[in-house]
Amino acid sequence: MVLMLAAAVLAPASAESEHSGHDTSRDPKSAWEKSLARPALAVGVAADASGRLWRARVETGQVLVSRSDDAGKTFTASVAVNREAERIAADGENRPKLAFGQNGELYVSWTQSLDQPFSGHVRFARSLDNGRSFSAPLTVNDNAEIISHRFDSLLVDGRGRVWLTWLDKRDASAAKQSGQAYTGAALYYAVSDDRGASFAPNRRLAAHSCECCRIALARDTDGVPVAFWRHVFGQNIRDHALARLDDAAALRRVSHEQWSVDACPHHGPALAIGADGVQHLAWFSGAEKQRGLFYAQSRDRGQTFSAPLAFGNPDAQAGHPQVLALGTHVSLVWKEFDGKQTVIRAQQSRDAGLTFANPVTLAASASASDHPLLVSDGKHIYLSWNSVAEGHRLVALPEDSP
Repeated sequence: MVLMLAAAVLAPASAESEHSGHDTSRDPKSAWEKSLARPALAVGVAADASGRLWRARVETGQVLVSRSDDAGKTFTASVAVNREAERIAADGENRPKLAFGQNGELYVSWTQSLDQPFSGHVRFARSLDNGRSFSAPLTVNDNAEIISHRFDSLLVDGRGRVWLTWLDKRDASAAKQSGQAYTGAALYYAVSDDRGASFAPNRRLAAHSCECCRIALARDTDGVPVAFWRHVFGQNIRDHALARLDDAAALRRVSHEQWSVDACPHHGPALAIGADGVQHLAWFSGAEKQRGLFYAQSRDRGQTFSAPLAFGNPDAQAGHPQVLALGTHVSLVWKEFDGKQTVIRAQQSRDAGLTFANPVTLAASASASDHPLLVSDGKHIYLSWNSVAEGHRLVALPEDSP
């Protein structure tokens, strides 16, 4: 069965419990320590201007970067980004990020986990010698409280400026100190216009974001970064919002499942923008009447959105979607559980997301695993996936047309 995108469009429009499904209220410190002890499975992969694939993984408190010149078959020896070990978040919605400048600069960001529950700093380093060495790490958040500054996303815009976005609880902390209520966190960002040597003061893009769902970040055809994240609407509706990170940024609501949940789902969205300017968006909702994964697109820079298209099998716990656009080739991947093992499923479109072929299984593991990630070298699309039993895999998506 081929799924077809509907032509209709939609008009634009607490207390922290950060591990949905887990009771952290009795002993948050113990829950935090347990989360920090989990294997660092989340791996970052990105391609440079030459199509070479670069990988960032975490081991013994260091971000290790290596490069592949043969489409992921082999990687060079790893180089440590941070010389001094630190606690680094590299599981679930967190992974180290890689981005590349216009003159071969290699940028790396990650979230440093601190001692207090759900606290962290956004960290950044750069290499100006093709990954052979890295600068001393910077802490990008200019609020130094031991609170949550986490779930970073990294992007280089069309002018070569480096952008970092993250989820930040400084406003919630200030509200608490003044005896006021504040729902969720906030989305903050910082920009560097000197090749990552320094960052301008932090700015807030939106108040009342969800606390711990990753931010999707993509570059529009005019070079401006676009952010897509789970937002708190009204009292506690946790649907999704989109905004451009320029001075004219205006938040637009994308999803309308009306999911009311007084906790963070740990389930961030995905965003890709094609060379034709079409925005491709994918997300998860646990709403009672609209549960599962959804895909939509915008052909007018987020002014309007197509009717959401459901994909994946909700009864198989479909979740953690990723989307990537390469020309008119659009790929969706996500996780499911078949009762014995986790599988990565994929659907592909050859007409810029108007129709999708039947889903196929790309990989499987019965062990603990990372969330899926899509990456392209400009010619092919690859699934990046890491698991305890099988290790890190790069799987080329099928080339046949739907």
